[in-house]
Amino acid sequence: MPELDDVRRIAAGLPGSEERAMTGGAAWFVRGKLFAWECHPWPSIPEDMREVIAAELVVGVKVADSIDARALREMQPEVFLRATTRWGEPKIAFRMAGIADDHLEELVTEAWRVQAPKYLRREIFGDDA
Repeated sequence: MPELDDVRRIAAGLPGSEERAMTGGAAWFVRGKLFAWECHPWPSIPEDMREVIAAELVVGVKVADSIDARALREMQPEVFLRATTRWGEPKIAFRMAGIADDHLEELVTEAWRVQAPKYLRREIFGDDA
C-alpha cells in the first residue's frame, strides 16, 4: 500500500516541485501552483467524505478537466471520492489504501504536468509537452 512518503518521492523527482507544510498536512507545488496534497477533514467537506478522510490517508491531485475526474470516479468508485468541495477547479481525491503504486506515480506526475509551465514539462516529456 502506498504511503505519503511515496507521494513525496514521486514529487521530489519532478522538476520545480517543492513540498510545503500546510494546515491540513503536506502539499506539493510547482512554481507556486498546487498539484498534490494530503486531504484534511475540513468542516466544509460533506460529512460522509469527512469521515473517510479522518479515518484513512486520502490524497488529492489536480486533473486536466472534470471529465478526467469523472472517468476516474466511474472506473474505481471505491478508490476515487466524489467531489470533496464545491470549488470548481478540476481535481480528484483518492484513498491511498486502494491505489496501485504505478497508478499513484501516474496521478502525481500528471497533476504536476497540468500545473507546470511548459519549459519544465519539456524536461520530462520533451518537445510535445
